[in-house]
Amino acid sequence: MVSMKLFDSERRVIEAAEQLAAALGRDPNHTVAAAAMDTAGRIHEAVNVYHFTGGPCAELVVLGAAAAAGAGPLATIAAAGDQGRGLIPPCGRCRQALLDLHPDVFVAVPTADGPTLRPIRKLLPDTYFFPDADARRIVRFNKRY
Repeated sequence: MVSMKLFDSERRVIEAAEQLAAALGRDPNHTVAAAAMDTAGRIHEAVNVYHFTGGPCAELVVLGAAAAAGAGPLATIAAAGDQGRGLIPPCGRCRQALLDLHPDVFVAVPTADGPTLRPIRKLLPDTYFFPDADARRIVRFNKRY
């Protein structure tokens, strides 16, 4: 599986998600935090809204928060669980939404060697592509360039 070395800006995304998750306390309605960085380097934050009817995950809420702030394509996204759970990977529904709306986003995921980034396409192999998604594309350059 493709993994990428983290840039400092991407570490800030993970740290923002983890800090927000740590501040959630013991509220059973908000147990996961997400942070996403747009192509301008702005970090957007949000939390999940748990509800028995299927409230949205933190990743979906941060997509809305970023859109409300006028963000363009998102470059990096991370989610973290409350009560010290740390970095967590997105669920299947979030993976599909991320792929459809931000096909070039890199997702922070935990590994045995620490956090790493993976292209959303690698988290959803052999996926269905929503043909009507109006996703803008971005390019990520290696810092050596």
